[in-house]
Amino acid sequence: MTGQRTVLITGASRGLGRELARQYAAAGWPVIACARAATAPDGEGIEHRQLDVADMGSIAALAAGLGGRPIDLLINNAGIRGDTGGLATIDPDDFLEIMRINALAPLLIVQALLPNLLAGERPIVANISSRAGSLAEGTLDDDDGDYAYRCSKAALNMATVKLAQDLRKHGIAVLSLHPGWVKTDMGGEGARIRVAESATGLKAIIDGVGLADSGSFRAFDGKQVSW
Repeated sequence: MTGQRTVLITGASRGLGRELARQYAAAGWPVIACARAATAPDGEGIEHRQLDVADMGSIAALAAGLGGRPIDLLINNAGIRGDTGGLATIDPDDFLEIMRINALAPLLIVQALLPNLLAGERPIVANISSRAGSLAEGTLDDDDGDYAYRCSKAALNMATVKLAQDLRKHGIAVLSLHPGWVKTDMGGEGARIRVAESATGLKAIIDGVGLADSGSFRAFDGKQVSW
């Protein structure tokens, strides 16, 4: 991949999104770092754009502001975890908000930015998912009670598969990525993976992706994750 391709990253104000923005900028990519507040990382090659992924108007404004600018890589990173109390504490409003942000918003962003992706060079959509959304592996060593988060990531994985089918004819590769249990605000103090380690692994996967990889689910360490 050349250094002049452009990446747009959502949820870039902190944690994994912020580190991905930093690493791509360091590699020479023009970076469009999107967040609700203007607190995305500073640095040469990093451009800030305001985006609330839960707001259709904000998504439309982002697309309008970009005009026909080519986007070569879209990283749908913005997400929230929500309630972790299990069945007894499921709240409908909380559940729907998590589904809206984690599963619906990435689809709406792809929809809004499709003309930009079509103008890109070997375009890629990378959805930051989670092994917690895997039906096969998600509860093997993890019994946390976060129903909404798990359901939202399972839905995002299906969105990845559908987008991969629909966008293949346009030459756009789409994949789901598991960042690991990362030491971020969402991951908490017990997390095992440093943010920089996760971002480096994810970037290495993305940098090697071709259309033949579209529709796959990969972990930050390169391993395939079962759906």
